[in-house]
Amino acid sequence: MSAARAVVFAYHDVGVRCLKTLISAGVDIPLVVTVRDDPNETQWYASVAATAADYGIAVIAPAEANTPELEARVAALEPDFLFSFYYRSMLGAPLLRAARRGALNMHGSLLPKFRGRAPVNWAILKGARESGATLHYMVERADAGDIVDSHAVPILQDDDARDVFGKVTVAAETVLARSLPGLIAGNAPRKPQPIEPGQYFGRRRPEDGRIDWTRPALAIHNLVRAVAPPFPGAFAQVGSECWEIYRTRLATLCPPAPGPQLFGMDGACYATCGDGGVLRLLAAVDSQGSIDLAQRAGALARRPLPLA
Repeated sequence: MSAARAVVFAYHDVGVRCLKTLISAGVDIPLVVTVRDDPNETQWYASVAATAADYGIAVIAPAEANTPELEARVAALEPDFLFSFYYRSMLGAPLLRAARRGALNMHGSLLPKFRGRAPVNWAILKGARESGATLHYMVERADAGDIVDSHAVPILQDDDARDVFGKVTVAAETVLARSLPGLIAGNAPRKPQPIEPGQYFGRRRPEDGRIDWTRPALAIHNLVRAVAPPFPGAFAQVGSECWEIYRTRLATLCPPAPGPQLFGMDGACYATCGDGGVLRLLAAVDSQGSIDLAQRAGALARRPLPLA
Protein backbone atom coordinates (compact mmCIF):
# COMPACT_ATOMS: atom_id res chain seq x y z
CA MET A 1 0.00 0.00 0.00
CA SER A 2 1.52 3.31 -1.06
CA ALA A 3 1.80 6.03 1.55
CA ALA A 4 -0.98 8.57 1.82
CA ARG A 5 -1.07 11.73 3.91
CA ALA A 6 -3.99 12.47 6.23
CA VAL A 7 -4.88 15.13 8.78
CA VAL A 8 -6.97 13.57 11.54
CA PHE A 9 -9.65 15.21 13.68
CA ALA A 10 -10.44 12.78 16.49
CA TYR A 11 -11.68 12.22 20.03
CA HIS A 12 -12.90 9.39 22.27
CA ASP A 13 -12.31 5.63 21.90
CA VAL A 14 -13.34 5.61 18.24
CA GLY A 15 -10.78 8.35 17.64
CA VAL A 16 -8.00 6.37 19.30
CA ARG A 17 -8.74 3.08 17.55
CA CYS A 18 -9.15 4.67 14.13
CA LEU A 19 -5.99 6.75 14.59
CA LYS A 20 -4.09 3.55 15.40
CA THR A 21 -5.62 1.89 12.34
CA LEU A 22 -4.22 4.64 10.11
CA ILE A 23 -0.82 4.39 11.77
CA SER A 24 -0.79 0.61 11.35
CA ALA A 25 -1.59 1.03 7.63
CA GLY A 26 1.39 3.33 7.15
CA VAL A 27 -0.57 6.50 6.55
CA ASP A 28 1.51 9.65 7.02
CA ILE A 29 -0.20 11.79 9.69
CA PRO A 30 1.44 15.20 10.07
CA LEU A 31 -1.23 16.58 12.42
CA VAL A 32 -3.93 15.37 14.80
CA VAL A 33 -6.61 17.81 15.95
CA THR A 34 -8.50 16.81 19.07
CA VAL A 35 -10.83 18.29 21.70
CA ARG A 36 -9.95 19.69 25.09
CA ASP A 37 -11.28 17.45 27.85
CA ASP A 38 -14.23 18.89 29.75
CA PRO A 39 -13.41 18.88 33.50
CA ASN A 40 -17.12 18.45 34.25
CA GLU A 41 -17.37 15.27 32.16
CA THR A 42 -16.43 11.78 33.33
CA GLN A 43 -13.33 10.77 31.33
CA TRP A 44 -14.07 7.07 30.83
CA TYR A 45 -12.62 6.84 27.34
CA ALA A 46 -9.12 6.76 25.86
CA SER A 47 -7.17 9.92 25.03
CA VAL A 48 -6.46 10.84 21.42
CA ALA A 49 -3.98 13.48 22.58
CA ALA A 50 -2.00 10.94 24.61
CA THR A 51 -2.06 8.43 21.75
CA ALA A 52 -0.81 10.97 19.20
CA ALA A 53 1.92 12.11 21.58
CA ASP A 54 2.97 8.51 22.18
CA TYR A 55 3.56 8.10 18.44
CA GLY A 56 5.36 11.44 18.13
CA ILE A 57 2.60 13.01 16.03
CA ALA A 58 1.93 16.74 16.33
CA VAL A 59 -1.35 17.22 18.19
CA ILE A 60 -3.38 20.34 18.96
CA ALA A 61 -6.69 20.98 20.72
CA PRO A 62 -8.00 24.34 19.53
CA ALA A 63 -11.06 25.89 21.14
CA GLU A 64 -12.63 26.08 17.68
CA ALA A 65 -11.97 24.09 14.53
CA ASN A 66 -13.22 26.34 11.76
CA THR A 67 -10.80 29.24 12.11
CA PRO A 68 -8.74 30.85 9.35
CA GLU A 69 -5.56 29.90 11.20
CA LEU A 70 -6.37 26.19 11.36
CA GLU A 71 -7.75 26.17 7.82
CA ALA A 72 -4.48 27.65 6.55
CA ARG A 73 -2.38 25.20 8.59
CA VAL A 74 -4.27 22.18 7.28
CA ALA A 75 -4.20 23.42 3.69
CA ALA A 76 -0.43 23.97 3.90
CA LEU A 77 0.03 20.29 4.82
CA GLU A 78 -1.57 19.27 1.49
CA PRO A 79 -3.27 16.16 2.87
CA ASP A 80 -4.67 13.51 0.57
CA PHE A 81 -7.39 12.80 3.10
CA LEU A 82 -8.99 14.45 6.07
CA PHE A 83 -10.58 12.10 8.60
CA SER A 84 -12.99 12.90 11.41
CA PHE A 85 -13.35 10.21 14.08
CA TYR A 86 -15.82 11.30 16.77
CA TYR A 87 -14.52 14.87 16.65
CA ARG A 88 -17.08 17.06 18.38
CA SER A 89 -17.55 19.80 15.79
CA MET A 90 -18.67 19.81 12.20
CA LEU A 91 -15.91 20.80 9.81
CA GLY A 92 -16.59 23.65 7.44
CA ALA A 93 -16.13 23.79 3.68
CA PRO A 94 -12.58 25.28 3.72
CA LEU A 95 -11.30 22.35 5.77
CA LEU A 96 -13.15 19.81 3.65
CA ARG A 97 -11.69 21.29 0.46
CA ALA A 98 -8.15 21.00 1.84
CA ALA A 99 -8.26 17.21 1.41
CA ARG A 100 -7.17 16.52 -2.16
CA ARG A 101 -8.76 13.07 -2.32
CA GLY A 102 -11.60 13.38 0.12
CA ALA A 103 -12.74 14.22 3.64
CA LEU A 104 -14.36 11.32 5.49
CA ASN A 105 -16.15 10.85 8.79
CA MET A 106 -16.76 7.76 10.91
CA HIS A 107 -20.29 7.88 12.32
CA GLY A 108 -21.53 5.62 15.11
CA SER A 109 -24.68 4.29 13.46
CA LEU A 110 -25.84 2.55 10.31
CA LEU A 111 -26.50 5.62 8.18
CA PRO A 112 -28.95 6.97 7.18
CA LYS A 113 -30.34 5.84 10.55
CA PHE A 114 -29.54 8.01 13.58
CA ARG A 115 -27.75 10.91 11.94
CA GLY A 116 -26.52 13.67 14.24
CA ARG A 117 -25.52 13.62 17.90
CA ALA A 118 -25.27 10.73 20.37
CA PRO A 119 -26.25 8.02 17.87
CA VAL A 120 -25.57 5.11 20.24
CA ASN A 121 -27.70 6.61 23.01
CA TRP A 122 -30.54 7.44 20.63
CA ALA A 123 -30.48 3.98 19.05
CA ILE A 124 -30.94 2.32 22.46
CA LEU A 125 -33.57 4.84 23.53
CA LYS A 126 -35.58 4.17 20.37
CA GLY A 127 -35.39 0.41 20.86
CA ALA A 128 -33.15 -0.37 17.86
CA ARG A 129 -31.91 -3.95 17.71
CA GLU A 130 -28.70 -3.11 15.88
CA SER A 131 -26.29 -0.25 15.36
CA GLY A 132 -22.83 -0.03 13.87
CA ALA A 133 -20.33 2.31 12.26
CA THR A 134 -20.46 4.01 8.86
CA LEU A 135 -17.58 5.60 6.96
CA HIS A 136 -18.86 8.37 4.71
CA TYR A 137 -17.68 11.43 2.86
CA MET A 138 -18.29 14.72 4.63
CA VAL A 139 -20.44 17.46 3.17
CA GLU A 140 -21.70 20.64 4.79
CA ARG A 141 -24.85 18.85 5.98
CA ALA A 142 -24.39 16.62 9.03
CA ASP A 143 -23.80 12.92 8.30
CA ALA A 144 -25.29 13.23 4.81
CA GLY A 145 -22.42 12.42 2.43
CA ASP A 146 -21.83 9.40 0.23
CA ILE A 147 -21.25 6.12 2.08
CA VAL A 148 -18.05 4.10 1.64
CA ASP A 149 -18.82 1.19 3.97
CA SER A 150 -20.59 0.23 7.19
CA HIS A 151 -20.52 -2.62 9.69
CA ALA A 152 -23.45 -3.69 11.89
CA VAL A 153 -23.38 -4.83 15.52
CA PRO A 154 -26.29 -6.18 17.61
CA ILE A 155 -27.94 -4.31 20.46
CA LEU A 156 -29.09 -6.87 23.01
CA GLN A 157 -32.10 -6.32 25.25
CA ASP A 158 -30.04 -5.43 28.33
CA ASP A 159 -27.04 -3.75 26.65
CA ASP A 160 -26.41 -0.28 27.99
CA ALA A 161 -24.78 2.57 26.09
CA ARG A 162 -21.27 1.68 27.17
CA ASP A 163 -21.75 -1.92 26.03
CA VAL A 164 -22.94 -0.78 22.61
CA PHE A 165 -20.29 1.91 22.31
CA GLY A 166 -17.63 -0.76 22.78
CA LYS A 167 -19.13 -2.76 19.91
CA VAL A 168 -19.40 0.33 17.72
CA THR A 169 -15.73 1.13 18.37
CA VAL A 170 -14.71 -2.29 17.06
CA ALA A 171 -17.05 -1.83 14.09
CA ALA A 172 -15.42 1.53 13.30
CA GLU A 173 -11.94 0.00 13.37
CA THR A 174 -13.13 -2.85 11.14
CA VAL A 175 -14.73 -0.54 8.58
CA LEU A 176 -11.72 1.74 8.37
CA ALA A 177 -9.18 -1.09 8.08
CA ARG A 178 -11.00 -2.73 5.20
CA SER A 179 -11.78 0.57 3.43
CA LEU A 180 -8.30 2.09 3.50
CA PRO A 181 -6.78 0.06 0.64
CA GLY A 182 -9.59 1.09 -1.69
CA LEU A 183 -9.47 4.72 -0.60
CA ILE A 184 -5.74 4.91 -1.24
CA ALA A 185 -6.02 3.03 -4.54
CA GLY A 186 -8.86 5.29 -5.62
CA ASN A 187 -11.40 2.52 -6.16
CA ALA A 188 -13.34 2.48 -2.87
CA PRO A 189 -17.13 2.25 -3.18
CA ARG A 190 -19.05 5.51 -2.97
CA LYS A 191 -22.81 5.12 -2.60
CA PRO A 192 -25.15 8.14 -2.41
CA GLN A 193 -26.88 8.28 0.95
CA PRO A 194 -30.67 8.55 1.03
CA ILE A 195 -31.75 11.06 3.67
CA GLU A 196 -34.64 9.60 5.66
CA PRO A 197 -37.06 11.99 7.40
CA GLY A 198 -37.03 11.83 11.20
CA GLN A 199 -33.55 10.30 11.41
CA TYR A 200 -31.62 13.39 12.54
CA PHE A 201 -31.15 13.58 16.31
CA GLY A 202 -29.75 16.35 18.47
CA ARG A 203 -27.63 16.52 21.59
CA ARG A 204 -29.04 14.89 24.71
CA ARG A 205 -29.10 16.76 28.03
CA PRO A 206 -28.96 15.39 31.59
CA GLU A 207 -32.56 16.53 32.21
CA ASP A 208 -33.69 14.28 29.35
CA GLY A 209 -33.10 11.35 31.71
CA ARG A 210 -36.22 12.00 33.79
CA ILE A 211 -38.40 8.87 34.02
CA ASP A 212 -42.12 9.14 33.31
CA TRP A 213 -43.63 6.09 35.03
CA THR A 214 -46.81 6.36 32.95
CA ARG A 215 -44.81 5.21 29.91
CA PRO A 216 -44.51 1.52 28.91
CA ALA A 217 -42.01 -0.65 30.78
CA LEU A 218 -39.90 -1.27 27.68
CA ALA A 219 -39.62 2.46 26.94
CA ILE A 220 -38.44 3.14 30.51
CA HIS A 221 -35.99 0.23 30.35
CA ASN A 222 -34.58 1.63 27.11
CA LEU A 223 -34.17 5.08 28.68
CA VAL A 224 -32.35 3.64 31.71
CA ARG A 225 -29.84 1.71 29.62
CA ALA A 226 -29.43 4.51 27.06
CA VAL A 227 -28.17 6.95 29.71
CA ALA A 228 -26.64 4.59 32.29
CA PRO A 229 -23.24 5.60 33.74
CA PRO A 230 -20.82 6.87 32.60
CA PHE A 231 -23.60 9.00 31.09
CA PRO A 232 -25.67 11.22 33.41
CA GLY A 233 -28.25 8.51 34.24
CA ALA A 234 -32.04 8.18 34.41
CA PHE A 235 -33.72 9.63 37.48
CA ALA A 236 -37.15 9.77 39.11
CA GLN A 237 -38.91 10.99 42.21
CA VAL A 238 -39.57 8.04 44.52
CA GLY A 239 -41.63 9.22 47.45
CA SER A 240 -39.70 12.09 49.01
CA GLU A 241 -36.39 11.01 47.44
CA CYS A 242 -34.81 11.47 44.05
CA TRP A 243 -33.41 8.20 42.79
CA GLU A 244 -30.97 7.72 39.95
CA ILE A 245 -31.78 4.34 38.43
CA TYR A 246 -28.82 2.73 36.72
CA ARG A 247 -29.97 -0.80 35.81
CA THR A 248 -33.35 -2.39 35.21
CA ARG A 249 -34.64 -5.62 33.70
CA LEU A 250 -38.00 -6.49 32.19
CA ALA A 251 -39.87 -8.82 34.54
CA THR A 252 -42.59 -11.33 33.70
CA LEU A 253 -44.83 -11.14 36.73
CA CYS A 254 -48.22 -9.67 37.57
CA PRO A 255 -48.20 -6.46 39.62
CA PRO A 256 -50.13 -6.55 42.91
CA ALA A 257 -52.26 -3.55 41.90
CA PRO A 258 -52.85 -1.37 38.83
CA GLY A 259 -51.10 1.94 38.25
CA PRO A 260 -47.44 2.98 38.51
CA GLN A 261 -46.01 1.89 41.85
CA LEU A 262 -42.86 0.58 43.47
CA PHE A 263 -43.32 -2.74 45.26
CA GLY A 264 -41.25 -5.49 46.82
CA MET A 265 -41.40 -9.23 46.21
CA ASP A 266 -39.03 -12.05 47.18
CA GLY A 267 -36.30 -9.63 48.26
CA ALA A 268 -36.34 -7.54 45.07
CA CYS A 269 -37.73 -4.13 44.11
CA TYR A 270 -40.07 -3.80 41.15
CA ALA A 271 -41.76 -0.89 39.38
CA THR A 272 -45.12 -1.19 37.67
CA CYS A 273 -45.22 1.08 34.61
CA GLY A 274 -48.00 2.76 32.67
CA ASP A 275 -48.77 -0.21 30.42
CA GLY A 276 -48.96 -2.66 33.33
CA GLY A 277 -45.49 -3.97 32.51
CA VAL A 278 -43.02 -4.50 35.35
CA LEU A 279 -39.36 -3.61 35.70
CA ARG A 280 -37.01 -5.05 38.28
CA LEU A 281 -34.68 -2.40 39.70
CA LEU A 282 -31.13 -3.74 39.81
CA ALA A 283 -29.05 -0.68 40.72
CA ALA A 284 -30.02 2.75 42.03
CA VAL A 285 -28.55 5.57 44.10
CA ASP A 286 -29.96 8.46 46.10
CA SER A 287 -28.33 11.46 47.74
CA GLN A 288 -26.72 9.15 50.34
CA GLY A 289 -25.20 6.77 47.79
CA SER A 290 -26.03 3.27 46.61
CA ILE A 291 -29.48 2.04 47.63
CA ASP A 292 -29.79 -1.39 49.26
CA LEU A 293 -32.68 -2.58 47.13
CA ALA A 294 -32.99 -5.92 48.91
CA GLN A 295 -33.42 -4.08 52.22
CA ARG A 296 -35.99 -1.71 50.71
CA ALA A 297 -37.90 -4.62 49.20
CA GLY A 298 -39.13 -5.81 52.62
CA ALA A 299 -40.85 -2.53 53.46
CA LEU A 300 -42.20 -2.19 49.93
CA ALA A 301 -43.69 -5.68 50.09
CA ARG A 302 -45.81 -4.52 53.01
CA ARG A 303 -46.60 -1.06 51.62
CA PRO A 304 -46.08 -0.34 47.91
CA LEU A 305 -45.21 3.24 47.02
CA PRO A 306 -47.15 5.09 44.30
CA LEU A 307 -44.96 6.51 41.53
CA ALA A 308 -45.82 9.88 40.04
